[in-house]
Amino acid sequence: MPSIARILSCSLLGLMLCATGQARVTRIVIDETAPFAAAPGGSAPAMAYEVLAGRAFGELDPKLPGNAIIQDIELAKDADGKVRYVASFVIYKPVNLGQASGLLWHDVPNRGRVFAFAPQEMAFGDVMLASAWQGDNVGSTTVRPKATLAGLQFLQLPVARGPGNTPITGEVFARIVNRSGMGSQPLMVQTNPLPYQPVSLDSAQSRLVSRAGENQRGEVRDEVAVAPADWAWAKCDATHPFPGTPDATQICLRQGFDASRLYQVVFSAADPYVLGIGLAAWRDLGDFFKNSLADDLGTANPLAKAMTHSIGRGISQSGNFLRGWLHLGFNQAEGGAPVHDGIWPIIAGRRIALNFRWAQPDGVLELYQAGSEGPQWWLPAADRVRGLPAAGILERCTASKTCPKIIEHFGSAEVWALKLTPEWVGTDGKIDLPVPANVRRYYIASSSHGGGAGGFDTSLPGRGLPTAGAQCPGNNFGVGVLPPNPVPHTQTVNALRVHFRDWVMKGRPPPASRYPTLRGHTLAAADKAGIGFPSLPGLRASVPEPDFIMPVLDYDWGPQFNPQDGSGIVSNAPPAIRQVLKMLAPRVNADGNELGGVPVPLLDAPLGSYLGWNITAGGAKPFHKDQICNYVGGMIPFSRTRQERLAQHDPRPSLQERYGTHEGYVAALGKATRRAMRAGFLLPEDAAALLQAAEASAVLR
Repeated sequence: MPSIARILSCSLLGLMLCATGQARVTRIVIDETAPFAAAPGGSAPAMAYEVLAGRAFGELDPKLPGNAIIQDIELAKDADGKVRYVASFVIYKPVNLGQASGLLWHDVPNRGRVFAFAPQEMAFGDVMLASAWQGDNVGSTTVRPKATLAGLQFLQLPVARGPGNTPITGEVFARIVNRSGMGSQPLMVQTNPLPYQPVSLDSAQSRLVSRAGENQRGEVRDEVAVAPADWAWAKCDATHPFPGTPDATQICLRQGFDASRLYQVVFSAADPYVLGIGLAAWRDLGDFFKNSLADDLGTANPLAKAMTHSIGRGISQSGNFLRGWLHLGFNQAEGGAPVHDGIWPIIAGRRIALNFRWAQPDGVLELYQAGSEGPQWWLPAADRVRGLPAAGILERCTASKTCPKIIEHFGSAEVWALKLTPEWVGTDGKIDLPVPANVRRYYIASSSHGGGAGGFDTSLPGRGLPTAGAQCPGNNFGVGVLPPNPVPHTQTVNALRVHFRDWVMKGRPPPASRYPTLRGHTLAAADKAGIGFPSLPGLRASVPEPDFIMPVLDYDWGPQFNPQDGSGIVSNAPPAIRQVLKMLAPRVNADGNELGGVPVPLLDAPLGSYLGWNITAGGAKPFHKDQICNYVGGMIPFSRTRQERLAQHDPRPSLQERYGTHEGYVAALGKATRRAMRAGFLLPEDAAALLQAAEASAVLR
């Protein structure tokens, strides 16, 4: 039955308005409130803002179609048949809600982190809500008893239990890489511990192997089984040698770890979290704060009556969440209406690997990580290579008439290491798949994951260009041979933000999609010959080789796994690889810089070759040596003079040959800013700042 507070709210507003706020957030608690303080060096917003941190208590009816798709939800019910969760959240809002613009940005935290609220959005009077979805509850993802302004956003949810509250068990795998020494090593997913532990500490009940190598096709070299007598589930060190002290989170080896080998363990675990609840929790908090007046106990929604439009937004892992969230139908609220008017998956070309038993949502793109199964494209298209029927991400929202407007933007790192291009051309890579009218796709060519530091001296040796290689993202992955790529996303994103607001709030369409295509002859086989990559100093002559890119691998997760939805029960740990899908990449010009993207001033007036990939160095972390450095880009600067480039056997014209003088470079940069502004991808204030920075730079000084 609805609460008295809800009945009174309905009587005041009318039944139709009340019906739009059916999210089953039953109670909210604001744990902390403080005035917004700009970061050191930052400017204060034009209007006073405040920050609220709190918790939302929600309940789900497993029988509702929008909830029934959650894997194992029927195994997580309380005695009354409902499933409950607690989600933390943070809200940035004008102190005076009368100054609010009406737009709610609903952000998806990335591993619990909330990205800074953009000053531009505060200038508009927008509101930002970031609410939890990740519930693996281990390490830094552990749920705290109260929300804090400085805390991370995570979800408290139940585990699945069998008949009579009996444990559910299944096989899980974990990997240890680039570790050495006699001490024990923890099982990590990215930077947090594995959320599952063995049901037995008897090493004979688990399987541990070591490998000398793996390539991008998933082929394994020199795999050796480690005898149960030679390892233990234990913590050990110099003062507590093998077999150490029993510990379900670590492995101790009799002979110690060899950094040149990878170690993989498979074991039986119990009590899987029902992680798909995070999809519904993020939906329901978005709907509640946008539409409801109060919770079931009468606590007022701090945004009540102030929100008219909303855009869901997520970056990287969080953008993958949005694509999976939309695919599974969660933009339809319990009352049937759309939750968000817009969705912005940023640098994310896959779907979150969340809604299946034994998922590892904190994972990154390494061997045996799920997330590329089923359709990655928007409209229904056949998946002939994997033998799956025609499907698309927008099918469920199309059927329910709840599809939002969508902007997606990517950089080169998403192509080379995050398995992007099947979204554009399908699994066979033969034709450009259509982009629907409610979607805009933008490609920021030759850029790293999320963009680089920007600026101009960041491309100059001895000035701002780092001498050390870029850190390879991932679980202890290694270091790149090349310094990080500085090509920024910031100015492009600033322009896209304005376009998206106008599209959602005013119906004003943004610029047409711009990305590499087969029909435009800017997309080709992902190797040196296919894309026309030049031989450059500092790189081996054959790079990028045909097996350099990280491809989509067609995994066999077992008969109870549904690859179309990425849901079900995983029974193959690790999965077998059926086949390797064809991968494409953007063609490049004579400098090695990519074609087919939106105009970016630093690319139109380049100071070097900007790569969406890097090569892993050896050193103390040798396992991935000479392979792609996961999803970080690299940079090779141009020589200053013709004499310097000839001495280095560099085919690229030098800075002096290109621009002549410092003033010549500033003029070229000015021309590039004007081109980007005309196309709609650079704001005038950002163009002025770029010109000022170019004039002050050390380029050809």
